[in-house]
Formats: sequence, structure tokens, C-alpha cells
Amino acid sequence: MNRTIDIQAAVAIAAAQALAARTQGTFGVGGVLLDGAGNVLQAMHNNVVKDGLVADPTAHGERQLVDWYFAQQAQGRALPPPSELTIVTSLDPCCMCTGALLAAGFRVVVAAPDARAGINYDQSASFAALPAPLAARAAANFCYPAVHGESPYARAASGAAPATFFIGKNISEATQALCSLVFESTCEQVMALSNADGDTPLSDPATLPADHALVRALRARYRDALTYRCAPGRPDAGLAPYLQAAIKQDRDHGGAGDAAALLDAFGNLLLCVPGQLAVSPIRTAFMECTRQYAQLRHELMAGASAPQQEQEQIARYLAHPKYGTFILVNGPDASAASFMQLGAFGSTMEGALPASNLAPLQYARAAMPEPDLLALCAALPPLYRHLIRVQPRQVADAALIAALA
Repeated sequence: MNRTIDIQAAVAIAAAQALAARTQGTFGVGGVLLDGAGNVLQAMHNNVVKDGLVADPTAHGERQLVDWYFAQQAQGRALPPPSELTIVTSLDPCCMCTGALLAAGFRVVVAAPDARAGINYDQSASFAALPAPLAARAAANFCYPAVHGESPYARAASGAAPATFFIGKNISEATQALCSLVFESTCEQVMALSNADGDTPLSDPATLPADHALVRALRARYRDALTYRCAPGRPDAGLAPYLQAAIKQDRDHGGAGDAAALLDAFGNLLLCVPGQLAVSPIRTAFMECTRQYAQLRHELMAGASAPQQEQEQIARYLAHPKYGTFILVNGPDASAASFMQLGAFGSTMEGALPASNLAPLQYARAAMPEPDLLALCAALPPLYRHLIRVQPRQVADAALIAALA
């Protein structure tokens, strides 16, 4: 087992992962999970893009490390509690990863800043994008080590103190520059790839025959796909039985009754899934829903025998989710897991939303007053509030709300 007791060495491991991510063609970000003695438990990099295609918009390095930890525990591996572990990341965590890290309780060491999507986007370590209780937790657990020098990459230390096992507590200018430049060299390309099918005309999958390969694949993922339809973006009480079935599944698996659905641009039900919180505290229903849809599209596109023609067909019938509507049973609140979901929605969109889609993220049960929720969203880092404009809305149909109350 490798061991590092120096922040510079740990960041170098994360930077090596970021370089591997860049080679793969995805966001150049990496991270490493250390135990309380500095032993390397796992190192991972961003996996949003594989095979030149978006595979999982939630597959950021930090989120994957959190899920890896809980998957290992589920398999019976004895690991220290998250509060005794440190995730070192090459880039300031986005909102999704910040929520995941706070929900799980890991300590964090951060190298390069991210002025658009990072939780410390203004480099003040005030964490103003977070609700006050979460900001206090971030201030106590997120460490931004000093980078000594005269270049633009130099900075004073801020945030929390690093874990006591670290003897060396600084990052070299060269390593900090590497972390920044690797990410910057991939960011625009991957964001463009995430929205590459934006000009593709949409086609209604409900018009396909039941034995069509796309319909079969969709129903293999979710057997009730395409059996419900509403006006685009306006779910009604007809969706309730599907959500109620997923709620029951969630409770049967030890959850509290979490479920999420995805409707396409025509109002067709594509997915309706429960959460997996009994497996990991960050596997909410929304995380499962957006991940499963992306994985389905990736499997179909990567497996296409005539790639260009078939990929265009897939993009038409199973369009980018920015044209559809996610429906959450439980509305956002001020918790870490909920903040993670808002960030994950942003990571799923990864760009401006179509002007025609006024409410791509909706919920049935309100957990906080709408003005408070919109104020929370207005405080998010620039990518989320200016470009993506994350603004969840309660569903308009009173009968659907009542059915799920």
C-alpha cells in the first residue's frame, strides 16, 4: 500500500489521475482517498466521457471515490469512518461533489481553483454558495493549502487545517499549475461534447414499434417506459402510480421513500427509479435516474454497428435530458444530499437549457418555501446560476401533488 504524508505528494497523485482523465478525453480532474496515516486507499479520475461519448455526467472523481468507499463497506471491507479519511482532489469540487463529500463526511484537500463551478469559486473560503449550516461544515473540513511563489498560481492557505498526519503542508507552484492547466485544457471540449447533439431534430420514441431496438433497450432498463404520456413538461396525476411503485421499492430497500422520473420532450415516461440510500448516502433517486439514462444512451451509442447513422437516431429518439423533465418526489431542501442533487442536475445539463423548456427540474413534495429555494439557487457558483440557471419548480398539477403527499 502506498503512503504519503506530504500534501504535495498527495496532490501529485491526484494530478497524475487528472492527466489520465485528459488522455481519456474527459474532464482533467483526479483525486485520491487517504486513510488517517496517509495510506492510499484508492485513486480515481473523472469518467464523464468514455469512448468519445458522455457515459455518466455524475462520474466526477470525488463522487466516485465516495461511492467506492461505501461500496467497499457494503462488501464487508473494514474501513475507518469518513471523518478519519481525506480526499485530495486536483480541482475545487463542484456543487455535486461538495454535497456528496459533506453528506458522507470526508475531509478534503483541494489543489486548483475553479472560478465557474467550484464551491470556493471566489477563493474566499467563505463558501457563500452553501446554506449556512453546510458552509460551516465545509469551513471545518475543506483545506486549501498554501502555494508559495510569485506566479498567478501562488496563494495563501485558507479553509480548514489539513489532517495531522501531513508533515508537508504546501503545494508546489508547478503541481498547482499542472492541476489548473490540465482541467482548463479539457473543460470547453468536454462541455461541447456534452451538448454535441443540441441541433439534432427530436423524434417521438412512442411512434416506434414495440420490437424496435431502442424500445427494447429502454424497457430492459425500465419495463414501464413509454406507457405513460402527458403534455410536455406538465406531469399529471397519471404519473403518480409509477412514482408510488418506485417509492415502495425504495422503502423495501431500506430507504425513506425516494423516487425520481424522467419524461422526454414529448411527455413520454422514460425512467422512474427509487434511490439506493441503503447502499450509499449519496445514491439518491435523482442520481440513479440521471446516471441510468446516460448509461443507457452510452451503451447504445458505443455499441452501434454503424456509429454515425445509429448515434444520430439514438440522439433523436433518446434525446439529451435538457429537452426533458426530471420529476422528483421530494423537493430540494438545505441538506448536503439535496445540494448534491442540484449540482448533479447542473452536471447533467452541462450547458445552457433550451428556451422552450421552462421547467426541466420539478418536484411534487415541497421541502422548503419556493422563495427560499430560489434564493439558494441564486447563490450557486456562476456556472449554475448564470449559464444553466438551476431553478427547480413544483409540479403544477394539484392532483399529482395530492397523490404523493
